[in-house]
Parts: sequence; C-alpha cells; structure tokens
Amino acid sequence: MHKIPVGVLGASGYAGRELCALVAGHPRLELAFAAARERRGERLRVAGRDVTFVGADEAPLGDAALVFSALPHGASAEWVGHARAAGAKVVDLSADLRPGNGAAHGAGKGSAGALDAGAPYGLPELTREAVRLASVVANPGCYPTATLLALLPLLARDLLAPDATIAVNAASGVTGAGFTPRHDLLFAEVSEDYRAYGVGNGHHHLAEMRAVLAGFGGAAASADLVFTPHLLPVARGILATIVVPVREAIADPAALWARHYAGEPFVEIADAPPSLREVVRRNVARIHVTTVRDTQRPTLLILAAIDNLVKGAAGQAVQNANLLLGIDETAGLLAGVR
Repeated sequence: MHKIPVGVLGASGYAGRELCALVAGHPRLELAFAAARERRGERLRVAGRDVTFVGADEAPLGDAALVFSALPHGASAEWVGHARAAGAKVVDLSADLRPGNGAAHGAGKGSAGALDAGAPYGLPELTREAVRLASVVANPGCYPTATLLALLPLLARDLLAPDATIAVNAASGVTGAGFTPRHDLLFAEVSEDYRAYGVGNGHHHLAEMRAVLAGFGGAAASADLVFTPHLLPVARGILATIVVPVREAIADPAALWARHYAGEPFVEIADAPPSLREVVRRNVARIHVTTVRDTQRPTLLILAAIDNLVKGAAGQAVQNANLLLGIDETAGLLAGVR
C-alpha cells in the first residue's frame, strides 16, 4: 500500500520522538524527515531503524503531505506558515494556535462544525468534522485534553451549576515539562517527592481551557476554573481529579458518560478510578465519574487518566493527522486499546 510522507519538526523532544515512533509503526505513514536544529546530524533509533536529524532550515517541507510541528511555544507558528507555503497540511503541537493564545479557533458548541481564520482545535471527540475539513490543526495541550474530555458530557448538556467553580487537581510525569535540562527535574530532585507548581491559577494551560469552556456558552462560560498541576516522580502519565457542582442530581452519571462517548475509540469509561498503568503508552483517556456524598448541592467527582505523550500529545496528533489525510482515524493507534 502506498504510504503518505510526513515530517516532524522538533523531533528530538519527547513529543517529537514519540511522533517518530508512532509514524514508524503506522500502516499508512512514512517519515520523510525528522528535524532538530540543535541536534542536526545525530541519529535516533526508532522501531529498529536509524533516523538522522536534519536542521529545520534543511527540512524538505515540500516532500511531506503533512508536517507535525513539535517546536517550542512561540517558535512553532512561523514554521507552520513555512510548511503550509510548501503545500503540506500541519498539526501544530505547540500552544501558538490554540484557543486563548491569540488566535481564533473552531471549538465549543457554537463553532465546532465550522472553520474560521484560525486552525480548529484538534480535540477529535469535540471537533472531528472541523478537523476533517482543515489544513492546519491546533493539537490540544496534555492537561486540557484530560480535563476537557472529563467535562464534555456536562458541557454538551449545559449541566454545570450556575456560577460553578470547577476544581481541577492534575498530576503529571516529568516528561510533561519538556526535554530541556533543568535542575529541578533531575532524578535526585524528583524521586521520592510530590509537589504542586503553577499554584494560584498560574499555569499557561488555563487560557486554553477557559477559551474552550467559553465556547459552550451557558453556565460553562461563567464558571470559575481553579487548576492546580502537580509533578509526579514518574516519566509519563497524567491523572486529573475534578470536582464540579452540577445543576441537578444525576442518578447514574457513569451511564451519561458512557452514552456520550459511545462509539469513541479512544475514550474508556471505567467502573473504578483509573490508574496511570492503565493508560501509559496508549492513545486513550480513561474516565471514572461518581457522585460526591454529603454536599450542599449536587456535585460530581471525575477522574481522568491519559498518557501525556500519547493522547496528550503525539498520539492525538496522529489521530488528527489521520483525519486531515482522510484515512481511518484509528490507524496506527489501536495498540493496547481495549
């Protein structure tokens, strides 16, 4: 079968390397180039073959039908433009084109089915049809992926309580901090420890999540979001714990979530709280929801687990690429999916 050439910009980072591995195992894609400016000429062993990094300025953008940009925030948008000028479609893994970061996007109830001047937000469970029609897609962040997938059944039905405060405590493995060396991420600093960061609503993913919530209107648009990320002493994975007040008591919330995600290949509704071991190296979000007892108003507790490098980054990017290229959305991503 003819394979479709794709390229990776920023291929030496954690998400970039994960992309190279996923492309290597994909039945319909082949790697046209892997670009990493500071490591040009170095080789990466992926799925039994050697990949040699080229500089971004040497990358044959015109040889690729689609380019993944895993470049740093602030540097990616320029290269998205270069790739489009060369005729390639693009999945951008940076924050540059995401909602709340200075660009208009198709996300939320009012605009999920239409394109505008910006790139659609690439959360396929929300914006699948917009992604199919697009030429550039803004791949969501890892924390927003876990949080928004957990909340979508409520958002779609306007079931948040008026003036709700959504409290999200989410813990991530250290690969979520990127590949650039930092003293506070050394093994001796992280091991046998657990700490919060970006406290007091200081994390950059908040703008993205707020923008998507606003797109739904109703109670979602006026809800407060209190987001506290934590650093786990593991390599990969995110577990988000979400407390959310709802408009009315929901007798069987798990059934509501199961109905909402019926037929979705990459969302699993669990009958027990999920663990990271259940999602690591899998392109899935595993979600558990239950009623909170003894509260003054109806409240739900939602737990969502993803692999931050797969469903939270490279796997979701491949999911979006499959849609952009008109091939089976699940191609190259079903390993480990139950």
